[in-house]
Amino acid sequence: MAAVLIGVLIVAVLAGGVLMWTRSRRRPDGVDSFRRQIDALSADSRRPTIDRMNPTEPPSDDEDGTHGT
Repeated sequence: MAAVLIGVLIVAVLAGGVLMWTRSRRRPDGVDSFRRQIDALSADSRRPTIDRMNPTEPPSDDEDGTHGT
């Protein structure tokens, strides 16, 4: 009987410790998260993608890619 009581007590203490540990972890700040999202939308951060989408060389006169053949 005492062994069961000690086992239940140990499980309860471990469960309490896990709950306290998960609640004490630092959650991300809402303002910092918002700033990171806004920075990700800025023109400077999108520049590499825009540069890939807009080729630097002008398109050739041949639109179908057959080169006159």
